[in-house]
Amino acid sequence: MSTPFPFTAVVGQDDLRLALLLNAVSPAVGGVLVRGEKGTAKSTAVRALSALLPAVDVVTGCRFSCDPAAPDPACPDGPHEVEASSTRPARMVELPVGASEDRLVGALDIERALSEGVKAFEPGLLADAHRGILYVDEVNLLHDHLVDLLLDAAAMGASYVEREGVSVRHAARFLLVGTMNPEEGELRPQLLDRFGLTVEVAASREPDQRVEVVRRRLAHDDDPAAFVARWADEEAEVRARIVAARALLPSVRLGDGALRQIAATCAAFEVDGMRADIVMARTATALAAWAGRTDVLAEDVRQAALLALPHRRRRNPFDAPGLDEDKLDETLEEFSGSDGDGGDGGDGGPDDEPDPDPDGPGGGGQPPQEGPDDGSPAGDVPAQGEPSEDGQAPAGRSAAEQSPVRAAEPFRTKVLSVPGLGEGAAGRRSRARTEHGRTTGSRRPRGALTKLHLAATVQAAAPHQLARGRSGRGLVVRRDDLRQATREGREGNLVLFVVDASGSMAARQRMSAVKGAVLSLLLDAYQRRDKVGLVTFRGSAAEVALPPTSSVDAAAVRLESLPTGGRTPLSAGLLRAHEVLRVERLRDSARRPLVVVVTDGRATGGPEPVATAGRAARLFAAEGVASVVVDCESGPVRLGLAGRLAGELGGTAVTLDALRADSLAGLVRDVQGTSRRAA
Repeated sequence: MSTPFPFTAVVGQDDLRLALLLNAVSPAVGGVLVRGEKGTAKSTAVRALSALLPAVDVVTGCRFSCDPAAPDPACPDGPHEVEASSTRPARMVELPVGASEDRLVGALDIERALSEGVKAFEPGLLADAHRGILYVDEVNLLHDHLVDLLLDAAAMGASYVEREGVSVRHAARFLLVGTMNPEEGELRPQLLDRFGLTVEVAASREPDQRVEVVRRRLAHDDDPAAFVARWADEEAEVRARIVAARALLPSVRLGDGALRQIAATCAAFEVDGMRADIVMARTATALAAWAGRTDVLAEDVRQAALLALPHRRRRNPFDAPGLDEDKLDETLEEFSGSDGDGGDGGDGGPDDEPDPDPDGPGGGGQPPQEGPDDGSPAGDVPAQGEPSEDGQAPAGRSAAEQSPVRAAEPFRTKVLSVPGLGEGAAGRRSRARTEHGRTTGSRRPRGALTKLHLAATVQAAAPHQLARGRSGRGLVVRRDDLRQATREGREGNLVLFVVDASGSMAARQRMSAVKGAVLSLLLDAYQRRDKVGLVTFRGSAAEVALPPTSSVDAAAVRLESLPTGGRTPLSAGLLRAHEVLRVERLRDSARRPLVVVVTDGRATGGPEPVATAGRAARLFAAEGVASVVVDCESGPVRLGLAGRLAGELGGTAVTLDALRADSLAGLVRDVQGTSRRAA
């Protein structure tokens, strides 16, 4: 077994360590979400925390870690009368991204439940984590229904398993820690709000600090035991401080002045609901206990706001989490209390806590927070002058590319779906066979039974009751009788945008509308849990502006900085998109693609551009790839080229105006075309 890195030996990351320690002092804070790039000690710090938690007393033989001083009366292994007890270290349980629902909450033995009426329950990870730490690495990649189950259990302190009339409940109180890299996709705002605190981490740019990180890592790898022994005193000191803070916590007084500051801060930053107020109050109380005080000061409220509010201000997936610290200080000063806790809000707060990252948890260098126009034109200056038709030389000022324009206001779009029945990752776009959804039939289980079809099971077992010697009221059920319910729900797709950025699209008002439409479709893809990719074409070539990813934020940033100008190499754009789909199909064959071509349908440049574009489009039709063409043609005279392209693709065309969900054309448009993989 590997020796964990000491918590106190982690270099920097003060906000991360403080957030973890506050949850160790008061698990009621609600857990920590750690956002940041890879290689920033996220996992190291979380794993190291478990060694600092006090040991727990448990009822001997109880699979649910009941406290012998106050055993759970509803424990499935109970009732616990006078039982022997033992002491063990607090556990840290890791939830893998690919875990099933049964692995998380536990599983019932359906066969015994039906035939014997016995609640034979196999505990899951929630039971293992009771009174310890539950750690979810890459929580943003976890299926939504598992995140919902996880956060519900964390909020209620209990896990419920109900299946076919059989119900089991057990205690599940744990310190929840999730880590994520925002580049791989965001959590929905509703799920972000369920985490008590959030911390933004990034690697230090200070050479001395980076040197110390490497020095300590190498020393630990060379001799883990000696390295841990060197930090034993610091670890013991922090462990004792956690115990003392836990004991002091019930005595901490949250005065009316501090409560007014908390309420005013949440109102000033327009956070939704009341969870932020409650989390801030609990965090400020834990901060006071950690500092060894019984009164909550303004500096505690300020630090609590920096940890509890940034992720709750996120209104849509393109908003970067963050907090205006000047506005925070003004609010605290304006609502400073009269009970002695208001004087420290403006001046003392920023300097009292270590602050290696002046941007706090909301920093992280997220570019959308600064506005897309800051520096965008400067970044495009070297690209002045568009290639000529043969792509060899600049064509002069008349063909020069235009600087990026801001996207128009996004709107709610129609639902574009892939026809047929898929079996891809759970999502909200196209019909698919899934583990969750409405029951459509039954089948014999392949592997472990997860969703019992009760009627089909009884029907399969009924003809054999006499031969099996049934004598009592119970049904004699064998393994061969069990039937798995087949369910139909929704899947997420790969939505690949192929965007025309040529000169024919370059009118600023027109390109603004086009970007607004693509941004709206990106927002729809985010809400429907799709992967997205972006291919652009202009001049003489096409490029993959964004390979398929779960991060619609990254796609929005690429779209915002997209320049326009030059000829229209439509065939190059389609061929590049076809290659992207080919590679992605090798990686994930179950995820069905939806190609969205945003163009006016013109094709120029190169020999026979129109015929070449037609041949490229027919590749998609031959493979049954679902597609839609967003027709961007404008003006009194319309050539209908986009509609012709849609016919070649085997898909449909929709105008920018008809793309809106509130248009007269209807609310839902299924992408037409055949799919060889459609069921």
